[in-house]
Amino acid sequence: MKKVLITGANSYIGVSFENYVHEHYNSELTVDTVDMIDGTWRQKDFSLYDVVFHVAGIAHADIGKVSEETKKKYYAVNTDLAIETCNKSKDEGVKQFVFMSSSIIYGDSAPYGKQKRITEETEPHPSNFYGDSKWQADKGVRELADDNFIVTVLRPPMIYGKGSKGNYPTLSKMAKKLPIFPDIQNERSMLYIENLCEFLAQVMIRGEGGIFWPQNAEYTRTSEMVKMIAEASGHKIMVSKAFNWLVSIASHIPGKPAALANKAFGNLSYDQSMSTYDFEYNSVGLKESIKRGES
Repeated sequence: MKKVLITGANSYIGVSFENYVHEHYNSELTVDTVDMIDGTWRQKDFSLYDVVFHVAGIAHADIGKVSEETKKKYYAVNTDLAIETCNKSKDEGVKQFVFMSSSIIYGDSAPYGKQKRITEETEPHPSNFYGDSKWQADKGVRELADDNFIVTVLRPPMIYGKGSKGNYPTLSKMAKKLPIFPDIQNERSMLYIENLCEFLAQVMIRGEGGIFWPQNAEYTRTSEMVKMIAEASGHKIMVSKAFNWLVSIASHIPGKPAALANKAFGNLSYDQSMSTYDFEYNSVGLKESIKRGES
């Protein structure tokens, strides 16, 4: 049985993974958690663990008007803390370090009407300090890998599920209130939380190292997801192309209108070939994941 230490208490991913292991893998993995807010974690003995799973970080940045002090905080937490934790793990004999990077390192989604498909050859190019803070950590922890220390980096797309934060709850609220929603043909890679937890369990049990791009087995279209959320919630919504012209106009208005239109209807996907491995992790399909998320 492998012992896993989650560095970062009360995070959505950390708590979800701990619960998932308890339900599905309690004979193969045990999970402890340490809070990273104060400095007491530095006194904890990491040598007791086979795997350190680092989830501590600051996400969902409002990059509009941010002070230099705030930017420094992102680098201190997302970059410096991650690398320090990885160093401590290596120094104290931990066999595997698992780091949650993000698709944000590849920059923003493509604007409305344009395609953005990421492949293994796509070079990361963060568009803001938040993405760069994750990218610097992504590079920094991988530099510490050697024959005796496995570093596993995940670069997932948007993660969603019951209780998740970020864009999904906003989309869910819209789906439950609006009578009509634009029918835009966009394409998104997403990752349901249970599929992520299964992926994590597999790479830890197997001791897999390197860079990974887990995603759902099917791409998501925003209007399709909104319709599924509405159906799961018992709300009637019409998805129609009648108002697509409004989205098109909004996408060309500088500032908040364009940002919102591109955020909701832009394109950002991983090539499916880069997310296929020699183990299965997509146990929950898109429609079922929506039902579970809205239950």
